[in-house]
Amino acid sequence: MKKLCIFALMLMLAACSPAKNNDKSVDTFNATDITGAEFAKTLSLTDHTGKKRNLSDFKGKVVALFFGYTHCPDVCPTTMFDLKNAMKLLGDKSNQVQVLFVTVDPQRDTQEIMAQFVPAFDKRFIGLRGSLQETAETLGSFKVFYSKIEGKSKDDYTVDHSAGIYVFDKKGNVRLYMNYGEKSADMASDFGKLI
Repeated sequence: MKKLCIFALMLMLAACSPAKNNDKSVDTFNATDITGAEFAKTLSLTDHTGKKRNLSDFKGKVVALFFGYTHCPDVCPTTMFDLKNAMKLLGDKSNQVQVLFVTVDPQRDTQEIMAQFVPAFDKRFIGLRGSLQETAETLGSFKVFYSKIEGKSKDDYTVDHSAGIYVFDKKGNVRLYMNYGEKSADMASDFGKLI
């Protein structure tokens, strides 16, 4: 009788304990999940063809948004190359992803330079730029750090900047933040989960 009571008590406790989620459909991401963030919501800049663009223009696609500049010696071209490789890994699904490159250096990154630099990685990639004020407002709304580091001459300078990628789902909601150095395979995996 004592064993039966102990067994019944164990069953009751098991029934009261929270169920473990063994649902394989629940996705975990390689990047940092920032779903519900109260920033990174608006963007209105001009693309490398001269067309005004907003984030809402890309609803229906997963958007990867990276801030950089064309004179960047290492981080920016490396990240763009990683994004290019992630698109290759996605195969046909890559048409459901839009990569946007926003310059933090609009003084040197003219429309013409952006038109050469950005599509050189993938013809579907879009470069975005704005005036100094538009750029500052955009970087502020995305909480992107940037600082101009003077060089030996007026045009010889670098720009220190945040090097992560914001990822938006197909509804236009910010979902992920990918740190610099994220592997292309991990990028592709996360993009695929949002597709």
